[in-house]
Amino acid sequence: MAKFLVRRLVLFILALMGISLLIFLALRILPGDVAAVMAGLDAPPARVDRLRRQMGLDRSYPRQYLDWISGFLQGDLGRSILTNRPIASQVGVRAQITFPLILLGLGVALLLGIPLGCAAALARSPRMQSFSHMAAIVGGSVPALWSGLLLIMLFAKGSGLIGLLPSQGFPAFGWAQPGQALSALILPALSTGIIVGAGIMRYTRSLLGDMLSSGYVDMGMACGMTRTQAALRIGLRLASPQLVSVIGLTMAEMITGVMVSENLFALPGLGSMLITDVGNRDLPAVQSELLLLAAFFLFLGLLVDVIHRLIDPRFRGAARQEVAA
Repeated sequence: MAKFLVRRLVLFILALMGISLLIFLALRILPGDVAAVMAGLDAPPARVDRLRRQMGLDRSYPRQYLDWISGFLQGDLGRSILTNRPIASQVGVRAQITFPLILLGLGVALLLGIPLGCAAALARSPRMQSFSHMAAIVGGSVPALWSGLLLIMLFAKGSGLIGLLPSQGFPAFGWAQPGQALSALILPALSTGIIVGAGIMRYTRSLLGDMLSSGYVDMGMACGMTRTQAALRIGLRLASPQLVSVIGLTMAEMITGVMVSENLFALPGLGSMLITDVGNRDLPAVQSELLLLAAFFLFLGLLVDVIHRLIDPRFRGAARQEVAA
């Protein structure tokens, strides 16, 4: 396990360095002069040159990259060209909205996807199986924007049919008012969690269905378990390594949905910050935010690999053989 962790950490660092180089080069080869755009159409050349020096664009590309990546590794993400504020502090404030939203959305997806997927796999009625199949396809094909609009029409306070929850903005005092902060995140979490949950439901039904046709569940039933008990205790446990991998992959879909939800529900999170900075061509902010996003994706992959290795009995058996050797 130790060798596996070291190998994966080395791959994590190498992948992050490669992605950082791609982000840097991609932003540098974009057409147009960022300094001229920032200064305005009628800005004098002296102002454009001053802004170019301020952004560090007058240095060589290797020097710009080394300055950026060394500062990034030390926690210094630079300063925003638009606000002249440290990017790290802005990211820290926005992350207090985005990461709880991702966790809430993941909770909704797991609470919906796994139980409904198990129920669909265990259903004997052809009509119920067809209904669950259609529900998974429809739920997974609905865009996050549309599901968010439907939730606003139903549950938004003041304009929805039921009118229970706020649909716009985040409390000015943030998590100092936890009840209001949590209520502001429920509808965005539902809009992303339902979509991701439909995908998890589809995979859970498929994986558990394969286990039901294997001999493991029959062996459990021969030992006195009911079909449902054997499926949940034996089949779901054996399918858990593949299910963890699927959940890790669907997290990428969730992060994309969170970016859409933040803009739809006017939440000042990392997704809305990235979209705003891209529109304003705030180069230092965009490249640091993209690298943070890539680091988060890579960390998810690392976490999924570690969990997969811990719960898969084949890897545990191989580890014991290595220790015995």
